[in-house]
Parts: sequence; structure tokens; C-alpha cells
Amino acid sequence: MNTPPSTPPTTPLLTVRDLTVDFDGHPAVRGVDLDLHRGETLGLVGESGSGKSVTALAVLGLLPATARTGGSVRLDGRELLGLPARQLAAVRGRRIAMVFQDPLSAFTPVHRIGDQIAEAVRIHQDVGRAAARKRAADLLDLVGIPDPARALDAFPHEFSGGMRQRAVIAMAVANEPDVLLADEPTTALDVTIQAQVLDVLRTARRESGAALLLVSHDLGVIAGSADRVAVMYAGRIVETAPVDELFAAPRHPYTLGLIGAVPRLDGRGGPLVPIPGRPPAAGEPAGPGCAFADRCPLAEDRCRTAEPPLAGTGGHRAACVRADHLAATRPAPAEVYPVPAPPAAVPRPRAARDSVLAVRGLTRSFPRRRGGLLRRRAGEVHAVDGVDLDIRRGETLGLVGESGSGKSTTLYEILRLAAPQGGRIELLGQDTAALDRAAVRRLRSRVQIVFQDPAASLDPRMPVGDVLAEPLLARRTPKAEARRRVPELLRQVGLDPAHADRYPHEFSGGQRQRISIARALAVRPDLLVLDEPVSALDVSVQAGVLNLLQRLKAELGLAYLFVSHDLSVVRHLADRVAVMYLGRTVETGAAEEVFTRPRHPYTRALLAAVPLPDPAAERARPRLLLAGDPPSPAERHPGCPFRARCPVHAALAPERRERCATEAPAARPAAPGTDHTAACHHPDHPDHPDDPDDPDHPG
Repeated sequence: MNTPPSTPPTTPLLTVRDLTVDFDGHPAVRGVDLDLHRGETLGLVGESGSGKSVTALAVLGLLPATARTGGSVRLDGRELLGLPARQLAAVRGRRIAMVFQDPLSAFTPVHRIGDQIAEAVRIHQDVGRAAARKRAADLLDLVGIPDPARALDAFPHEFSGGMRQRAVIAMAVANEPDVLLADEPTTALDVTIQAQVLDVLRTARRESGAALLLVSHDLGVIAGSADRVAVMYAGRIVETAPVDELFAAPRHPYTLGLIGAVPRLDGRGGPLVPIPGRPPAAGEPAGPGCAFADRCPLAEDRCRTAEPPLAGTGGHRAACVRADHLAATRPAPAEVYPVPAPPAAVPRPRAARDSVLAVRGLTRSFPRRRGGLLRRRAGEVHAVDGVDLDIRRGETLGLVGESGSGKSTTLYEILRLAAPQGGRIELLGQDTAALDRAAVRRLRSRVQIVFQDPAASLDPRMPVGDVLAEPLLARRTPKAEARRRVPELLRQVGLDPAHADRYPHEFSGGQRQRISIARALAVRPDLLVLDEPVSALDVSVQAGVLNLLQRLKAELGLAYLFVSHDLSVVRHLADRVAVMYLGRTVETGAAEEVFTRPRHPYTRALLAAVPLPDPAAERARPRLLLAGDPPSPAERHPGCPFRARCPVHAALAPERRERCATEAPAARPAAPGTDHTAACHHPDHPDHPDDPDDPDHPG
């Protein structure tokens, strides 16, 4: 269980005043004020381009030479801006250290991990090689790297993403700095690895007593980790407050919109609130008034004449002329940002709906080869090792699991429309193993995919109108008919048909993803495969795309196979959920059942690792950290493949563990007649150490 926020001492350790940063005359940070006290965590949040990372980099003087920085940054009263390079180098790593978003860019790929951490120690401390190496091993042990003595000799590419990020944290705390700057340290990590990294940051802060500036776009991460929060928009702080107060009663419409746009794992968030418009591009000149006025539903004439100052009392300040009104009324996000309810689908019993996709016992392995010129086979990678899926018309199935669980390989096997290596795939009632070339061509248009990165899936040399017409022309649709459909498709996804002549780079990320969805809808498919379609989008843009997907499903009767690592998004969108681990389906059932009564320990661990954007609720939740990373799919694992990380297996008596080690669990229903199944020998075991329903649970 997380500890409540602490009350910081009165004297700040790090003081930032009127910080400005511009690149070739284009402002990126405009007058930022921050105070960071010893032992506290300050969360810095905002959409992409708001200036969060630039602010953190400016504190350490790590901006490129094209940046012009002004204002003041003081550490214990010592001014850092303008400090000579040699003196600033003595501060970096010793008094202030940084944890970067991409751990691969923080490590030199040709040097061993241990040598790089030891080098960070020796630069600032007068110790020998042996002592520095021992210190490096102790640090790797502190951040939870297994077998740290051996890990010292590993190269960065030999670590998983989560292990690399933990090693970066070890290097950052090597000299017990006073301030840690963490710039999106959990971006692109699986939710279980994210939980491990956040726990390591808490441990490092507790062991060193450092203050932490945590930059993140994830409000759940901020809610569970921060003591105070500063919200940035267009290069300015627009609201700052203690974490509980900010989430309970935001005083700026932008903060309210961000909170309303986040899908919640507990299902209490209501309709998602997309903030209209888009944030100004980084470096875009600010107008005379409030930078948020063009997107704000509460904007008044005075908002466009002068930029409101950051004002307030009691540590809660907001740069908004309606701050007092919001503080007094405490409206829900949907009251300020009205969202039309999606059209209701006609309820039909699941058994009465036609099957769109049925997968049974799907397997797929790839040869593993070694050697140089004469490569030889050295085993197999069992990417998919027993997957069962079932999707009916008008239904969304969420496919979840950690990276490497086989989700993407499963998608590609389905989309190949060919005989699988093992198992059976039925698409719209047709066995893919029995399809001839003509049948494949007819079936191809009935299943479409929307990829994670819309910029990579749209031809940058083609206008959007041609992009949308291309799949129609490929089906020999007359050109006139294809051109007629383009405006209809753009309107269907909420875009202006007049923009059909624009090129993809002229649209925002969310708009490009809408174009990708429109292209997929052009051939009127029955099944839409969505491969992480919102993972690269800001939370407010993500909300708009998710609302669009819900509306299209209700209007067109589509079926979705929705792949995501974000279980909050899956909870909001999916009707049913299938959980994968190491190439196998380990739990499946109705979303409400799986999320409220999970039966597999792996599902419980995934859900426990997802942070809630509610500080009080997040602190009250029991914490469950999975040990280590998933095992390699290149090795066969007899028995239950999850047992090495399973908290239930660890709690079993020794004589009861034998079954888990020797017998692979089959999927069993939770009760007779139910379709909620779990592949676990002990789905209802009372010794689950972190199950809040356990009567002996300490919580």
C-alpha cells in the first residue's frame, strides 16, 4: 500500500524562477516557476509539446546549443544557469541526476553495464576500480536486477527494456544525488515492468533521501507517486497543487479535461472527455491572451486579451479567470466538456449473434538460427503456443498481455488467411485452411487492420483523398464511386471532407489515426483488427479516438479485435477479454467478470499494476509486483509457464507445487455453464498473498 504524501519542509532544495527556453526565437518554455523540496516528489504533467521535458533538461543544462535559456535555477541557493561547463559537470550526477525516457540512449552500447555505472561512481568519488565495481553491484541489487555480479558484465542489448531502465536508475543514484529528474521513465514499458520501475524509483528516493521531479503524461502514475503536481500547457504552468487536492477539485479547465479523458480501470470514469482542438505546436508564438482559450469551453472575452497569472491560496494555484468558479462548483469533466452519448446498440444475446472469428489451439513457432555465413538451426521460438479466441458480430474482444506474449504473432496468423501451422482459424464461418486464391481475395476486404503508428501506415506522397480511395480502386470500384465515398468516409470519422486534398503530414496524430480508421472502413469490413491504435496518442486525443470507435461499432455493427497493453483502455472499450501469457490464452471471459473477479494470478497481477488516476484510491490498493521478466519463448516450459513468477505458487505447500511443475493447466470455467475460463490449477486458492478478498489479507 502506498504511503500518503508527505508535508515538505519550508525551504526548497531546488528553485526555478521565470525559466524561459526558446529555439531560434520560438518559445518552448515561458516563465516556469517550480519549487522542489527534499524528499518530495513533484509530478510534471501535460500533453506532448507542453514543455515538460525541455524544462527538466534546462535544469541540468542539457539542451542543445540552439536553445537560449533565461531565468534562474538554484540548487541550495547556488545558481546553475550560466555556470561554466566544468562546474556544471561537477553538479551533474553528483547533486542532480537524470533518468531518461529511453534507456538505450543513456548507455553506450559497446561498454558493459557494470563499467558504465562504475565510471559514474569514479568520476565523482575518489575510489578504486574494485570499490567502484562493488558499488555498481550493490546498486544493481538495490534496483532489483537478478544476479547483479553477473549482470555487471552484460552489455545493454542483453538486458530487457525494464532491466535497462532499472540499470539507468542505478546509475542515476550511484552518487546519492540530492535531486532526481525522471523524464517519462515508464513510457513504452509493460504495465508490470512499469510497476517495478516505479517501485525502484520509490526505493531509490527513500534510500538516498533525494527529491524527485517526475515528468509523465500518465495521470495514474502521477496520482500514485507524486506529493504535488504541476500541470503544463503551451510552455507555462497553468495549475499546481497537492496531488489529492488537484485530482479532487481541479481549478483549470485544462486539468479538468485531462482527468476526464483518462479511462479508468475501476470503471467509474463515465464517458471519456476529449479536449477539443489541439495544443499549440512546440515553439508556436503565443497570442496576447490565454493559450488555452481556443480550446476552452469556459472562455470569455477577457481570456483573449491578457494571459491570466498563476494565482491562488493554500498551495493550490491556477492560471484561469474561472478558477474560483471551478473551485466552488467542482463540476464533473463531462459537465464542462459535453460529450454526446454514443448510439445504443440493439441488445442481442451473445449466443444469437453470428460468429466473426473463432480460433482454436493456434500455434506458431519460428526456427532459431546461430552462426555467421553458414547459419544453422538451433531450436525454435514458440511465439504462439495454444491460443483460443471467439468474437461475435458487434462485439469487441480485448487481447492483452506483456510484450512477447504472442499478441502480434496471433494477429498476423489470423490476417494471413492461410492454413495455420497448428490449430484452426475460422473467419466469418470459413476455415482459412480450406480457402483458395479467389476465396482469400473475397475475404480479404472483410477483415481490416488499423496499426499503432498512423504515420507509418499512410503514404506521405498521396493526398488523403487518394489514400482513402486506394482500397476501393483495388477492388475495381469505379473511380467516380470511389471519389463519392471519400467525403462520406471523412465525415464518418469526424474529419472535414474539404481537407481531402491535404497530405498526411498536415494532420495531427489523432487525425491521422482517424484517417487510418476511415481507410479500413472504406471496404465495409465485418472485423476490424486494432493493434495498439491509441498507444502513441496524448490522453485527450486518445479519448476522442476511443469515443469514435464506440460510435462506429454501434452504428455499423462492427466486430473489433483490440490489442493493447493498456488495461484501462481495454476496460473502457471491450465487451470480452482474452489474457495471453507466453503464447497461451490463460484467461478469457466477459470484461466485467475478468476485471472484477479475475481468476488467474497473472490477470490479477496485471490489474494490480495498473495505476488509478485517483490518489486516495491508488494509495489504498494492495500492491503486487511480479518478479522478473517473462521467460524466453525459445525454451519449452513443462507444467504451468507462469509458476516461476506466480505468487499463488510461491504460497503453496511444497507437496502441492508438483502439479504446477509437471502438468500444463487446461482452461476451466469458473462455474458450470459460464464462459469465464482460466488456465490455472488453483484459481480460487485462498493463499493468494495480495488478494483483497482473502479474509487473512493484511489490508
